[in-house]
Amino acid sequence: MPVDKSSYKDKKVMSIGIISELTGLSERKIRYYEERKLIFPERTGKGTRKYSFSDVERLMEIADQIEDGVQTFEIKKELTKRQIRDERNKMIRGQINAQFNMRN
Repeated sequence: MPVDKSSYKDKKVMSIGIISELTGLSERKIRYYEERKLIFPERTGKGTRKYSFSDVERLMEIADQIEDGVQTFEIKKELTKRQIRDERNKMIRGQINAQFNMRN
């Protein structure tokens, strides 16, 4: 049975404390970025935030942009554009694959 190697990056398994250690960002700053809708942790039944390696990468990108003087609303705008572009590309790939009976 093949292992999906890309999925580990998106599994929300790390606590905010671990994310803080990995990124060097304070827990407060990480929660602030969540409030600004820049990251989207999952919540356990008891409300504990859980993050993925993809979240770590995004937080590092955000921290770099903030350091360069970019405002959070500008980062959000760019993330939204990127998500729209990625979804459009995924849809186009699906249409092409369906047209030519291809798989990934």
